[in-house]
Amino acid sequence: MKPRLLCPGPTPVPEETLLELAMPVTFHRSSQFRAILGAVVADLQEVFCTKNPVCVITSSGTGGMEAALTNVIRPGTKVICCISGRWGERWKNISKAFGAVVVELTCPYGEAITPAQLTQALKDHPDAKVVTATLSETSTGVRNDIQGLGALVKDTDAVFIVDAISGLGVMECRTDDWHVDFCVTGSQKALMLPAGLAFVSVSPKGFKRIDETLTQGPAASFYFDLRKYRDNLKGNDTPFTPANTLIKALRHSLARLKAEGMEKVWQRHERMAAAARAAATGLNLKLFARVNPTSGLTVFEVPEGLDASVILSRLEKEHGIRIAGGQDTMKGKIVRLAHMGYIDFFEVLAAVSALELVLSDMGHKIESGAGVSAAQRAFASWKPGA
Repeated sequence: MKPRLLCPGPTPVPEETLLELAMPVTFHRSSQFRAILGAVVADLQEVFCTKNPVCVITSSGTGGMEAALTNVIRPGTKVICCISGRWGERWKNISKAFGAVVVELTCPYGEAITPAQLTQALKDHPDAKVVTATLSETSTGVRNDIQGLGALVKDTDAVFIVDAISGLGVMECRTDDWHVDFCVTGSQKALMLPAGLAFVSVSPKGFKRIDETLTQGPAASFYFDLRKYRDNLKGNDTPFTPANTLIKALRHSLARLKAEGMEKVWQRHERMAAAARAAATGLNLKLFARVNPTSGLTVFEVPEGLDASVILSRLEKEHGIRIAGGQDTMKGKIVRLAHMGYIDFFEVLAAVSALELVLSDMGHKIESGAGVSAAQRAFASWKPGA
């Protein structure tokens, strides 16, 4: 049985990228590696839609998040956290760990934070120095309006920090145009690489805030000091030992994105998402995120009376399909089907078909083939901007 990975991270890795990872390890302090790093950063700037430095950090995505925050907060710094799911909670938890005062903007899970909420929060807390948000909330399947939120933050004293870990390279994210001061992503999602690298783009406003924060005392982190990464980038280098094998392999995944073009990449993901969402009707399932759904995954509510763990187990054991369940408070309530990175429509169709078979066998009422045909029709009829 062929295993198929359709989880929202880690995601499948292209064959040419895997082959690069099988090559002999090379020295990371060489002119050859510096040339590779320079090319990778230039390509990343295209994916980020930024002209600003993109810091390459050997860590998980959470390391990138911590880097962004620890450079601009000190104990007592006020941070407005836009929370629409588990990863919005992550911003809150990192902020609190470093002594920041957190203002929580929340909404029911399955919904997005609205610009109106942030407008009020900025009015109520004009002393806020940081606003955090999540582009694609993979715990619930919701897309937040980063463009709208960024427009509100840009004329304030606060810096805007965005977790784009599962959204960058999947859906539109125009870092500079949307006034994102710190944009964070990781290697194991749409960048089609194993976990191990985090990337943080930093705006001039962001670096200015870093300098201002340092006047309040010493740096909060040694390894995550983003000034070191910026300064080393001038010579196409890193301040600490990089995961150079991953960086070399990343060239191949980035070449795929460049060859396709970011606009078409976004459209391809949205087309797959439209097909997966359409399948819900045929599967007799409810979408968890009914408004503002993300393009990187589709989240279905688990029908009453069915065990989510059994659904996931049977999908994998009987059909080789690995999708994800809910996290924390959502555990057992939802299943999450990813369609990001090196996943194509026919893999999504296979997952819908397997889900249809498992649910039907568990007693859920489904007309045979209804989910698959609904997904096919939506995919065939999809048009950009529709």
